[in-house]
Amino acid sequence: MSPPLSGKARVIALAAVGASTVVEWYDFTLCLYFAPTLSRVFFGDNAQALGSTLAGFAIAYLMRPLGAILFGLFGDRHGRKPTLLLSMAAMTFAMAVMAALPSYQQIGAFAGWAFILLRCLMGFSVGGEYTAVVAYLYESAPPHRRGLVTSLAAAASEIGGLLAVGLCALLTRNLDAASLDGWGWRLPFVFGAALAGTIWLARRLVPETPAFHLPSPSQSGSPLGYALRHERKGIAIGFAISALGSISYYVGITYVPSYMASTGWHDQALALELSTMAALVVITITPAVGLLSDVIGRKSVLLTLCVACSFLPIAMFNLIAGGATGPALAAIAMLAALAGGVSAVGAIATAEQFSTLSRLSGLALGATTATAVFGGATPYLAHALQQSTGLAEIPGLMIAGVAIAVGLFLSLAMPSRRVLRQAQ
Repeated sequence: MSPPLSGKARVIALAAVGASTVVEWYDFTLCLYFAPTLSRVFFGDNAQALGSTLAGFAIAYLMRPLGAILFGLFGDRHGRKPTLLLSMAAMTFAMAVMAALPSYQQIGAFAGWAFILLRCLMGFSVGGEYTAVVAYLYESAPPHRRGLVTSLAAAASEIGGLLAVGLCALLTRNLDAASLDGWGWRLPFVFGAALAGTIWLARRLVPETPAFHLPSPSQSGSPLGYALRHERKGIAIGFAISALGSISYYVGITYVPSYMASTGWHDQALALELSTMAALVVITITPAVGLLSDVIGRKSVLLTLCVACSFLPIAMFNLIAGGATGPALAAIAMLAALAGGVSAVGAIATAEQFSTLSRLSGLALGATTATAVFGGATPYLAHALQQSTGLAEIPGLMIAGVAIAVGLFLSLAMPSRRVLRQAQ
C-alpha cells in the first residue's frame, strides 16, 4: 500500500489526474459539436451524412464497455497510475491519426470507415480512462470532501467540452465553408493530440493512490468475478445513475447543436456559441453539487435531480425549437445545469459502491455499460425519432423517461445514508 499523500502532494496529484479528463471529453464532444462539418468531410454532402456521423459515434460507444472491463481488470491488478498512462497513450495516438485522415472527396467511403475505426479506438480508451480517474480521485481525497473532489472529474471533462466547442465556434465563424471542410477541421484534432501528450507527461509524475495495494495470493481471483459475486447491487445502482447522467449529458447538451440544425436554426456558429455557454454552466454547477452531496448525502441530491429531469427537459427542448435566441439561451442553460448536477453527484455515488479490490471492474460493469447504452446511441436515436415524428419535445421525453425509472429504482435500492466503502 502506498503511503498517504501530504497536503501539497495530494493537491498536485488530484489536480494532475482530475484535469486529465479534459482530453477524453474534448475529443468526444468535438465529434458531436462538429458533427455537421465532420459529416461533410467523411461522408459527403448529402442528406444521410449527419445521420451516418451520429451512427458512427454510437458504434464507437459500443467499445466503451469492452475498454472499461479490460482496463478495469488491469487497473485493479496493477494500479490506477499504469492504467491512466496506458489509456492516455492510446488516446494521443488516435487523435494524431485522426488529424491526418484523408477526406471523402479524396478516398470516398473509406474515409468514413477510417473515421469510425478511430472513434472505436477512442471509445475503447475512454472506457477505462474515466473510471480510473474517478477511482484515483475517490481513493486520494479526504473522506469528508470526496463528493467535491470526485466531482472535479466531471467539471474538468466539461472544460474539455468548452475547449472543443469554443475552438469549433472560432473556426466556423472565421473560415469559409471551403477552408473549413478542406483543412480547418484538422486543427482541433492536432490541438487534442498535443493536449493528450502533455497530460500523459504530467501523469508520469503522480504517485499511486494510498488505498491501492497489489493483490495478495489469497486475492488472486478476478476482480471482475469479485464484483459480480459480492457487489451486484452496486453494479445496478451505478448503471442506473450513469444512465441518467449519460442521457442528460449527451442528449441535453452535446446533441443540442445538431438538434438546432434539424429544427430550423441555420446559424451553426450561433449554436456552437450557445453550447459554449452551456459548458460554462456545467463547470460552475458541478463542484457546488458535489459539495452539496458531501453535506446532505448522495441520495437526496440524486432524487431531487431525478424529479427535475422528469419534466424540465420537455419544456426546454420546446423552447429551443421555438427559434427565439433568448428563450433558447435560458433552455440550454437549464439543460446544462441538470446534466452537470447529475454528473457531479454520480461520480462519487458510483465510486463508493465498490471496494478498492474491484472498484474499476465494478464501475466498468455498471457505470460504463450504462454510458455505452444511454450515451453514444441516444443522440442518433433522438435525431431519428425527432425527424420521423416531427415532435420537438422528443429529446426531452427521452430524458424524462429515464429520469422517472432511475428515480423509482434509487428510491428503493440506494441506502439513505452515504456509504463510504473501505479497502477489502
